[in-house]
Amino acid sequence: MESSGWDFASHSGMKAGKRERFEEDYRVVAVESQSLTIQGVRSGQVLTIINHTPEAPLTEADYPPGKLIALSDPSNSTAH
Repeated sequence: MESSGWDFASHSGMKAGKRERFEEDYRVVAVESQSLTIQGVRSGQVLTIINHTPEAPLTEADYPPGKLIALSDPSNSTAH
């Protein structure tokens, strides 16, 4: 999942470290054109990912509720 233009907002009282977020699988809970709500399979932590690219809306076809996804850490990507 691309992180450019995305914000993460936790709706949980749990405080996960940045690295821990990328070590867990998440299940899609809800999708709207500009936000994706996911829940950690292990931790139960709920995150909302905000899409700041209105010309590329999120869809249920791409992120059906119940789908498992993983987050990638943009700081680990290599520059070309």
